[in-house]
Amino acid sequence: MTDNVFRTDVRAFLAESLTPEIKRAGELMTSVFADFDATMDWHKTLYAKGWVAPDWPQEHGGTGWTLSQRYIFQEECKLANAPALFAMGLQMLGPMLIRYGTAEQKAYYLPRMLSGEDVWCQGYSEPGAGSDLASLMTAAVRDGDDYIINGSKIWTSYAQHSNKIFCLVRTSKEGKPQAGISFILVDMDAKGLSVEPIVGLDGTVEQCQVYFDDVRVPAANLVGAENQGWDVAKSLLEFERGGHNFTIDHKKQMAKIDLQASTQLSADGGLWKDNPVFQAKLADVAVDALALEFTELRVKGAFVAGGNAGALSSLIKVMGTEIGQRFNELSVEMMAEHTFVKQLDALLPGFEGEAIGPSCGLTTMAEYINNRAATIYGGSAEIQRDIIAKRVLHL
Repeated sequence: MTDNVFRTDVRAFLAESLTPEIKRAGELMTSVFADFDATMDWHKTLYAKGWVAPDWPQEHGGTGWTLSQRYIFQEECKLANAPALFAMGLQMLGPMLIRYGTAEQKAYYLPRMLSGEDVWCQGYSEPGAGSDLASLMTAAVRDGDDYIINGSKIWTSYAQHSNKIFCLVRTSKEGKPQAGISFILVDMDAKGLSVEPIVGLDGTVEQCQVYFDDVRVPAANLVGAENQGWDVAKSLLEFERGGHNFTIDHKKQMAKIDLQASTQLSADGGLWKDNPVFQAKLADVAVDALALEFTELRVKGAFVAGGNAGALSSLIKVMGTEIGQRFNELSVEMMAEHTFVKQLDALLPGFEGEAIGPSCGLTTMAEYINNRAATIYGGSAEIQRDIIAKRVLHL
């Protein structure tokens, strides 16, 4: 099948399968998350089609698509306003379990991720361990066939909706801090585990703090060997940093800005699309986004081949998040000079619900606020630059 035929098939599927409720959830996304219920409905639709995990090996439930087909699928989903699926299971833990998990763990957990029966959250950061993750203190003490866990995790995305959490825990205080960390899988309904939601600046709850008070977890839930969880964690972070389709997000941001510029008046009364200073800034970030696209495809090619993207995933994470913030800033710049939301109906009657989303201004500030965290989560930009300096430039 040619790529053009494949794209036509994907568009037909999306046109048939995206209900108004699911599409609306995608239109109103202001971060990496959409409405939970609508996203899970979309997850189940893709699972029934066999398209829920395109990046997984085919023997574990993947599609067997080529790299270009996977990219086309993600691009068409984004442009059609399909909500992004929750990444912690499908994008992060799943590929890592395929590499490091036991046969029993793969057989049990992978099918449940695919079906959506299990929704995962990530227990890495702690109140005293964020970018310096090796300083984490949540402790897991072996007691017979179990570990007993005490401590807390913070900035745990969608913990309030999850029934599973994968955690980094300290199983030894000997030697280097990294040498005493283990990776373990925990049920969210375990006795002694509690969740406290954190309300964001936009008034929504995406982050939580999770508390462990003598939580008993079977030792069989350990992934990899005891005290060797740091290697497992680094592998998962490569999937987190390099697995996101930043350039597809950038294309949608560009489309929204182009529409704003073509309809919105600037301070001098002319349209933003005719403002040479603004167009120069837009062209500058667009060129950087195009350059990143080629690097992103190289990283995805490494994953497809079963390889390790290494420090390239850090490069993608830095550039992808910073370019996204630059697009956000251009949108805010336009909104600040002109009351776009109030005058949108006069400029474009009936615009809401068009192909690229609802009124661009309705989500502009929320996107800007949420995206300030993009250069922090998954490892701050400063940490990523250190990794690039050491592993690429050998400084």
